[in-house]
Amino acid sequence: MLLKEFVELGHYKFAEEAASWEDAVRMSCETLEADGTVEADYKEEIIECIRKYGPYIIIMPNVAMPHSQEGAKGVHKTAIGFMKLNKPVSFEPGDVEKDARLFFTLASCNPEQHLVNMTRLSELLMNEGAVEALLSANSPEDLIKIQSDYLDS
Repeated sequence: MLLKEFVELGHYKFAEEAASWEDAVRMSCETLEADGTVEADYKEEIIECIRKYGPYIIIMPNVAMPHSQEGAKGVHKTAIGFMKLNKPVSFEPGDVEKDARLFFTLASCNPEQHLVNMTRLSELLMNEGAVEALLSANSPEDLIKIQSDYLDS
């Protein structure tokens, strides 16, 4: 029920493009900031980590999972935010494998709940049809439809 949850919690955003990967990370945190799940400085912490360790958040072509280290400051709830860009943003110029359009931004302060979220997210990402459909989703209604078409058994 992950996609449905994004809609119910307002943790989704659809945008045309991001000016840079840093911008994309900031945008991907907006819906989590809006309801107090994370504080405004969380996104800068993620950006610092990527600058330091490289684009570790790209988990497969087109898919980024922005997150900071465990026990990051400024995280008040355990949740995932979803963002889709129409145009890919590059995390490593010249390497299209490091482009992203789908962002699943992780916030964790409860390890058990986080594990449940990660399990649900990996089930979603292993479903090729669902990932493909997400790349052309443009509305919360689309998310609900993808949930029922691909994920509700």
